[in-house]
Amino acid sequence: MNRVYVCNCFGVTEEQVKKHAEDGACTPRQIASACKAGTDCGSCVRRIQALLGRGSCPRRDLVDQGEPAFAPTAQLVDATLDAA
Repeated sequence: MNRVYVCNCFGVTEEQVKKHAEDGACTPRQIASACKAGTDCGSCVRRIQALLGRGSCPRRDLVDQGEPAFAPTAQLVDATLDAA
């Protein structure tokens, strides 16, 4: 099996990011709350954004209201990312 890693810090693959997106993650922060990708060195955040694209999001209404789609872990990740 050929694995393409998006996040080397936590060993997260493209396939995993796409699966989390299918499950409702719409933003890099929501991906981070699901699998930690993007929470260490941050070099993968742009790649995660590219994988998420600008398509429709089943939970976009929650994101637009400022509510995390994955709570309460998303709140912890938000605080971590804001502190960095």
